[in-house]
Amino acid sequence: MTDSAQGRSEPDGASYPAEGRTLEKGYAGGAARRALGDPATRGRTTIADGVVEKIAGLAARDVVGVHAMGTGLSRTFGAVRDRVPGGGRSVSRGVKAEVGEVQTALDLDIVVDYGVSIVDVARAVRENVIAAVERMTGLEVVEVNVAVGDVKLPDEEDEDEQVRVQ
Repeated sequence: MTDSAQGRSEPDGASYPAEGRTLEKGYAGGAARRALGDPATRGRTTIADGVVEKIAGLAARDVVGVHAMGTGLSRTFGAVRDRVPGGGRSVSRGVKAEVGEVQTALDLDIVVDYGVSIVDVARAVRENVIAAVERMTGLEVVEVNVAVGDVKLPDEEDEDEQVRVQ
C-alpha cells in the first residue's frame, strides 16, 4: 500500500489513517513507537520565570561571600514578610529571570560580606547559577548580570534584626 487519502503503510505492514495517527486495538508495541516517534518528543515543557528565579536564588546564596539577596527596600519588606505567619522566606528575592523557550537571562541583586573580593564573588555567583539553572532546566543561560548593592560590615546589625513587627 502507498500513501493515499485512505491510509499509509509502514515497512512492517502496520497501517493507520493518513489524516491522523490513531491507535487501534492490536496496533501497539514497536510499530506504535516508530509511528509516533520518541516519547520524549511528544509534547512541550514550559518553565515559569519563578521556577528559574528560585533555582538561581538558591544557587547564588550558596556562594561564600554572598550575605543577602535583593535591594535595600526589598530586603526590608522581605524581613517584615518573613516574620508574618505564613509569609515564608522568599528564595527568589533579588532575582529577576526572563525565560524563553530554550534560553534564559538573569539579573541578581546581592549584598556581599566585607573583605571578600567582589569580582571573585560575582564570578562564583555566575558560575554557580549557570550550572544549577542549566542542569535543572535544560535552558541555556545567556547572561547573568550581578549588581552588588551593598557591603555587609562586620559591626552592622542585619536588617532582619532591625525590623520589629509588633
